[in-house]
Amino acid sequence: MKQYFIEQRHLPSLTLFFAGWGMDERPFLHYHPADRDLLVCYDYRSLDFDFSLPEGYEDIRVVGWSMGVWAASQVLDRSCLPITESVAVNGTMTPVDDSRGIPNAIYEGTLKGLNDVTLRKFFRRMCGSAVLLEDFLTRSPGRSTDEVKEELLLIAKQAECLAPARFCWSKAVIGKGDLIFVPACQRKAWSELRVPAEEEDMAHYSDVFLQDIVCR
Repeated sequence: MKQYFIEQRHLPSLTLFFAGWGMDERPFLHYHPADRDLLVCYDYRSLDFDFSLPEGYEDIRVVGWSMGVWAASQVLDRSCLPITESVAVNGTMTPVDDSRGIPNAIYEGTLKGLNDVTLRKFFRRMCGSAVLLEDFLTRSPGRSTDEVKEELLLIAKQAECLAPARFCWSKAVIGKGDLIFVPACQRKAWSELRVPAEEEDMAHYSDVFLQDIVCR
């Protein structure tokens, strides 16, 4: 796992943001919380996490988006960090699951067919419209298709082998227009865990919403 400080002013409070599959820090470099430091995590080929980076903070707010919900659940399960709030956005703790995540057949099909063209098509579905896609592409991740394909493969392998996490999310946010983690699967996953969920009119990725919830 990669960890990158977007804001590191050594303030008492930290937002720990677990981004989605295929991301790096670039789509989020314009996120600047007023009174918190911001550490973004990405690249889940490994879940190795450097716990020395969030050491010393008095309160930590966690935001997980997409596959970052699963990654945060695994990494922070049983951690002793002073987490005061945790918000899951458009993801679940079971990323590859026919009724609570991305169905196996769709996940496998995405993995087998992934190339430069289909990755751009994925980003189009992620953004929900051509206009929002063009905005995303102005700050798109700088990672290669081969690298993010490997990440997709290793997420599935880890999710299959690892025991279910017991991390407790404060709340979940479900995008009504999410074409990646469809709303019905998110609703089922969170209702079974008794995590309160609210719904927003947005696609899987919304820069406006993510920036607001990460920077608040």
